[in-house]
Amino acid sequence: MTTAKLTLAERYKMVLDWFETHDASPQTELHYRNPYELLVAVILSAQCTDKRVNMVTPALFKRFPDVHALSDSDEKEIFSYIKSISYPNAKSKHLLGMAKMLVDSFSGNVPSEVSQLIKLPGVGRKTANVIVSVVFDQPAMAVDTHVFRVSNRIGLTRASKNPLQTEKTLLKYIPREKVARAHHWIILHGRYVCMARKPACGACGIKQWCRYYSKSYSSEGA
Repeated sequence: MTTAKLTLAERYKMVLDWFETHDASPQTELHYRNPYELLVAVILSAQCTDKRVNMVTPALFKRFPDVHALSDSDEKEIFSYIKSISYPNAKSKHLLGMAKMLVDSFSGNVPSEVSQLIKLPGVGRKTANVIVSVVFDQPAMAVDTHVFRVSNRIGLTRASKNPLQTEKTLLKYIPREKVARAHHWIILHGRYVCMARKPACGACGIKQWCRYYSKSYSSEGA
């Protein structure tokens, strides 16, 4: 079936089936051992590579092994461990505020609901969705720059104006049991194949169902 003749539901099925066949159990590339560590890592990963975050967190977690240790610190000390991360001043403030709120309001435990997580300093909807998806296995779709770009480019969404629109569309069409994995599939695809400036269409396994590929390389259009 050509891309031009695909319905949106069919496109989703073809793309998701391909990912499931070729990467049945995708995982986050951030290194963590518990919910606290993942929350810290995701906050640090905003506008920063996972590779850089993974270089910083071993020493950070050795010094601050739990949220209580982090909450007893100060911004200056936290900064000394994350200064090679993007926006270290803001993130030092966010990490300290997040830790203090977890201790004061959540008994030191990372909450499992998006509505509670977004109350924490440095935690937006994307970060909250990552936590509830990865840690608590809930069907939440975190939309970062990769997910936003790739979803529109390949044709899973159509000209979404913001991440929330993308999130709602993806959740509408992706089966509940596949949402958590689909989040990783799309992110990894955007990171290593469907790059922003120069997508590697020749190496792409889903190009036959991709709207961008059809428009760019086929006379049929999308």
